[in-house]
Amino acid sequence: MDDVLTLSAGENRPLPSSAVTVSVRSASPVNTSAILLTDAGRVRSDADLIFYNQPAGPGVGYRSAGAVDIVTVDTAALPRDITTVVVAASLDGSGPSTFATAGALTATLSGGGEELTFAPTGLTSEAAVVCLEIYRRNDTWKVRAVGQGYDAGLAGLVSAFGIEVEDDPAPPPEPGRPPRVTDPQPWPPASQPQSPPAAAPSPVTPPPAPATTQPTGVPMHSDLFAPSHAEVSGQGIQKQGSKMCRIGLSGEVMARTGSMVAYQGDLNFEALGSGGLGRMMRQAMTGEGVPLMKVTGRGDLFLANAASDVHLIDLDGTDGLTINGANVLAFDSTLRYDIQRVQGAGAMSNAGLYNCVFTGRGRIAITTDGTPVVLNVDAATYADPQAAVAWSSSLRTSVKSNDSFNLGTLMGRSTGERFTLAFSGQGFVVVQPSELPPGGFIGGTGGGGAAGSGAGGMLGGILGR
Repeated sequence: MDDVLTLSAGENRPLPSSAVTVSVRSASPVNTSAILLTDAGRVRSDADLIFYNQPAGPGVGYRSAGAVDIVTVDTAALPRDITTVVVAASLDGSGPSTFATAGALTATLSGGGEELTFAPTGLTSEAAVVCLEIYRRNDTWKVRAVGQGYDAGLAGLVSAFGIEVEDDPAPPPEPGRPPRVTDPQPWPPASQPQSPPAAAPSPVTPPPAPATTQPTGVPMHSDLFAPSHAEVSGQGIQKQGSKMCRIGLSGEVMARTGSMVAYQGDLNFEALGSGGLGRMMRQAMTGEGVPLMKVTGRGDLFLANAASDVHLIDLDGTDGLTINGANVLAFDSTLRYDIQRVQGAGAMSNAGLYNCVFTGRGRIAITTDGTPVVLNVDAATYADPQAAVAWSSSLRTSVKSNDSFNLGTLMGRSTGERFTLAFSGQGFVVVQPSELPPGGFIGGTGGGGAAGSGAGGMLGGILGR
């Protein structure tokens, strides 16, 4: 575009072209609609509401392009009695209930070599917002930034313009339109509670519908067909619910051996062991590492590990990630990893004596036993060695002894917290709500096949390969 202009609420400008495109982007899932109005500010009929279930009208069209909804307006093709086209966004019920916590909402109008953008601000209890108005004043078409909304959502919005809304069950979502997912989580990973999706209010009177939805062509009904269970979209490693990840694959990815639960498309699986002779020997001696398979091809790959919670971390190359091998689910092949001794660790623990260290730029999917807490290390920080899952590689680690080894300890009167893993420096520590070692002590922490503890586990790992 030649010119880019940011509009403020209430500002109007001449429409740059008779044919324009309005793109609506939102951090939370929304339904975008266009409403055709007469001089009286009312619709002529329900046909003047253009949205995903009625995507075309005279001079106006709607389509979804994944993360963005697109409304096209050709003023030359509008009926003469239509003087205003309202472009609005309403929360679809699967995320926040109001725009106060829904994140950024932006409407961008393009045409005639110009681009006008508007981001409504100061929203509180609104669940539907009028973004832009394209209106005719005398014989000149203009665009106005509005940014006003309705607490009653889409139902309140369309009712204000003369569309009657009955209290029938809402129609099912458009077939084949998966919910948008605001993943991945940045480093540090943040736990996001999963709330059940609420049905969006019906903008027009639908035919009687069952209480549950069904996919097209499937002769059955179940809440399993709700959008919350639909396959997420996008390329690369994505979260599929809270305990699974989906990888839109067009190339290759590294995944934990045995973690595949389903796939679609043309994919090939190649077992890699621990990756490299030197790393294999270190894994045999330490019990640490990740039993890997390389997955190549084009398709969708679904991974999980014992119903553990899944989290995504993006590494930007400025710091590494130190993690127990048993907590690694998948990672981009652009990342490098090695097995290194935990600095200062002289006790058996979930962290063990050795851990995997990932460096480079790329995404990694990790698992935790339950919802973790992420501690910001800006002061001395301590964690139970069995619960510490991962941390910034730039942190310094040591082991603090909390119990004196004496007669009371031998007789079973220990505090149960004899050793604590200490962290110092600047970074983050991921701590899970579980002290269960994922693969036993030292020899089996990585789940790499060297199960057991002590020298037996080490020798078994070496001799058994």
